[in-house]
Amino acid sequence: MANAKSTKQLQTFISKELLTGAPIYEVFILNPRAHTFRVKLTLENPKQDQIINFSQWIAGSYMIREFSKHLHNLIAKQNNKEVLLTQISKSSWRIHCNASTKLILAYDVYAHDGSVRGAWLDAERGFFNGTSLFFECVGHAHNKHFVLIHEKPIKALSTEEESIVKHWRVFTSLEQVKISKNGFGLYQSNSFEDLVDTPVLMSDAWSGEFTVATGSKQKTNQIVHRFAITGASDSFDGERLLADAQKICKTIIDFWHPHSKPVIKSYLFILNVVHDGYGGLEHKNSTVLQCKRTDLPSLHKVEASDGYIGLLGLISHEYFHTWNVKRLRPAEFSSYKFNTENYTNMLWFFEGFTSYYDDLLLRRSGLITNQQYLKLINKTITQVQQTPGRYIQSVAQSSFDAWIKYYKADENTPNITVSYYTKGALIAMCFDLKLRAHNTNLDAVMRELFKRSSAGPISESDFVRVLEDLSDRSWSGELKDWVHGTKDLPVVDLLQNQGVKVEHSADSLQQQLGLRVDDTKAGLQIKIVLSGGIGEQSGFVAGDEWLGIKVASKKWRIHKLDDLMLFLGKDKYFEAIVCRDQRLLTLRVKFSIQQALTNKSSQTLSISDETKLMSWLN
Repeated sequence: MANAKSTKQLQTFISKELLTGAPIYEVFILNPRAHTFRVKLTLENPKQDQIINFSQWIAGSYMIREFSKHLHNLIAKQNNKEVLLTQISKSSWRIHCNASTKLILAYDVYAHDGSVRGAWLDAERGFFNGTSLFFECVGHAHNKHFVLIHEKPIKALSTEEESIVKHWRVFTSLEQVKISKNGFGLYQSNSFEDLVDTPVLMSDAWSGEFTVATGSKQKTNQIVHRFAITGASDSFDGERLLADAQKICKTIIDFWHPHSKPVIKSYLFILNVVHDGYGGLEHKNSTVLQCKRTDLPSLHKVEASDGYIGLLGLISHEYFHTWNVKRLRPAEFSSYKFNTENYTNMLWFFEGFTSYYDDLLLRRSGLITNQQYLKLINKTITQVQQTPGRYIQSVAQSSFDAWIKYYKADENTPNITVSYYTKGALIAMCFDLKLRAHNTNLDAVMRELFKRSSAGPISESDFVRVLEDLSDRSWSGELKDWVHGTKDLPVVDLLQNQGVKVEHSADSLQQQLGLRVDDTKAGLQIKIVLSGGIGEQSGFVAGDEWLGIKVASKKWRIHKLDDLMLFLGKDKYFEAIVCRDQRLLTLRVKFSIQQALTNKSSQTLSISDETKLMSWLN
């Protein structure tokens, strides 16, 4: 378990006083080919029959992830003798140890989760969130925690692997105690929660940094922001990404701290670039991002692609979370419990309002135009309007049910749920636009909440109180209808009053048929059948393969929905030929192309009054 070198390092790095009550984790590269880390945990003063818990979820991603399933080879020792372990749940163990006698645990963790939530290890990259690697020692969670990251792999690597790994550096926002020039060594955190809220990357990553200046001319704060990027191609324009991210960070810091000192001293962006993937997870002083290789800015393209704008929006979203979720947070999350669900009905505020500001602050940063911003709003409106579940579930209910519904979506999810991200963003916009008629705005509300809570936990009543204090009116009706009800939001009216022109256009064929399809593979696959739509009324079922249609006496093979425009004539009905569980079925569909062309229920946003619009967007 222990070796002389690691023991000597601990004795050199940490005084005996610091060991008291402080769990010490050592992370070893065990076998990149088997994607396995080895972890050693030393606890100087364990409790009698010490309980240890392995995290089952990670903050910011509200679903039980069962991280303990990757744990194996767990043993415990005191005085070089093995100690009995009793498993008391899927993620908890009782160690039958003596109190106040040094306890040493060792275990291995399989790390092959390419998402932003887990852990990964191969010869190209090592990455972990603490929730995937570290036990929480009951009774010690609020003590200091130390992490010693070892540079030398335990098992011999191939010549090719060794040539890569030897160039690795460590990227993390953990507080340094004593590290080598490439970042391996000892780090510390103030608690278990802080430890598992601080991801670690080990890689020969592309790296760059910029500073954001805040404060007055007399006293300026320079906040260093670093990027560590893995997987980028040679065409990646790193200087452009740094320059654009700097604008975003400057805008967001100025948003939260127009007259106060920022709550962060430095920040780290960890970005993993892949062929196909997208996502982000916020942390207190860092974030982990994932994007497609084609989303990165290119040295060969001047114009920003939609994918790159999406990446900038992701950066804006996760960075805004530094204040709204990591400091401001639901009262129920004042202290996380990582071995069970943590419920709140306020994700519409913390995720939804962040989703409103991510694109708005891109516009204020000057990285997108007014029309590009309206296009993004239009997309959000369309997503909400095309979700029948908005009439079934409120965003407060959606927040509470995130553990079993939002993160476990299936073919019926759009029919019975609403996203607290998208509808929450529209609710934020409605509050913002309506507050402006009362000589204030949502910006002021957010900053006042941050101030009154001392950058800490809040409840819905805290939000309501600030709303009423700044606007001098009651908002109980809006809270009832928008947050706790299922009525449609007054988005169109509020936008029109703010200088936005709303024009109506035809829905897509998917929406008019009430279907969600996948035509990227051979055949037309039915993924979702929307409640109350033509598809449901015609008898389509999720999982059907739509092979063709029969119109009058002719039968046609179809590969995508647009084929209907080619084959349908003036008939008000056609027959759909589908394959279901190897059976061929014929479904009678009441649908007219002429009716589809005249049915204009979608909307397109454009500028009608630049002055009114700019009073909002600036």
